[in-house]
This record gives sequence, C-alpha cells and structure tokens, in this order.
Amino acid sequence: MGLYDRYVLPRLIDTACSMGDVMARRARLVPQALGEVLEIGIGTGLNLRYYDPSRVTRLVGVDPAAQMQALAQRRSADVDFPVDMVAVDVRGIHADDRCFDTIVMTFTLCSIADPLPALREMHRVLRDSGKLLFCEHGLAPEPGVQRWQHRLTPWWKPFAGGCHLDRDIPALIGDAGFSIEEIETGYIKGPRPMTFLYEGVATKG
Repeated sequence: MGLYDRYVLPRLIDTACSMGDVMARRARLVPQALGEVLEIGIGTGLNLRYYDPSRVTRLVGVDPAAQMQALAQRRSADVDFPVDMVAVDVRGIHADDRCFDTIVMTFTLCSIADPLPALREMHRVLRDSGKLLFCEHGLAPEPGVQRWQHRLTPWWKPFAGGCHLDRDIPALIGDAGFSIEEIETGYIKGPRPMTFLYEGVATKG
C-alpha cells in the first residue's frame, strides 16, 4: 500500500463523504436500523452518530480498508451500544445465516470490486424479516450523463479508492435476490456524473 492509499485517501474520502447533502441522506436513513446491525463499508464511521441507541442492540462494521478504521474507532467511543469493527470485506466475516436484523450500506457499493457476490452474502446473513437500508451513487438516467460516467470511471477509480461512477444500483440489488420496497432517486449538489443517488429499503425476495 502506498502513502496515498494509507494516509491521504482516508482523509479525502472522509471529507467528500461528510458533505452536507451526503450527511443529510445518512441522517434520514441510518436511524431506521434496528436490532443486530451489519454496516457494510463502515469506513471512517460517519454513520455512527445517526444510529438510534434505543433501537440498536449491536453493530458490526466491516471494511477491508483497515487504514480507515482509526477514525471509526474514535467515533465509536461516543455511541451507547457495542460496536465491533472487522478489517475484512463482507465475505470475510463468516457470519451465520440469517443473523442480522438490518444491513446498512451507504456510499459503499461503488467501491466493492465484485458487488454481486458481496450482495448475495448480505442476503445470506440477513434475517428473513430483516431490511437492507441503502444509499448509493450510481448510473444516472440520462444517456449523456451515462456516457461521461463510463468515460470517467477508469480514471476515477485509482484516485477514489476503486469507486465506480456507473453502477446500476437497483439492478445489482435485485440480481442478488432482494426486493426493493422503497426507493428515491435524484441528484445532489456536485458534478452530475458523480451525484446521482439511489436511497431506499430492500427486503429478502
């Protein structure tokens, strides 16, 4: 791992992912989490402040980027429920089938190298009555914006920790066996190739 990935990238991601519109989406989505919670891509722990301690029993946060978790560890000291953080991807936690009530995934699916197997693993560990809460940026509806997303992604990935600008988020979630029960879409402030969001709730299909 180079100096950029170890020291610079975590701070850049933390700054970019804590902008006003992004945090507003986190504040709206994350309090819905209930019970035993698995957060995919906990990163620097930006979601921790938004969990409702009266609803959450325990949080397991997974992220393969161990260098991101120093900030998350500090932020976890301010919450009133147990937080376990594991420096692996979702396929590395070896959790039992149907052991989580809620899975939270925010601004993460873009940077998972193989998103479909990861989503299938989320499907496996989610209880039958559980919910996947997601907020992700991805493929825009306009062909002109899509063309820019496809052009920019190969250049953007090395700079932004493997982030893909052009993933079809609802299609990936559906292909993994989930049913999307609620979804809102739209742009937030910023360049259009990077700011089309999908926010919603999915259940096991």
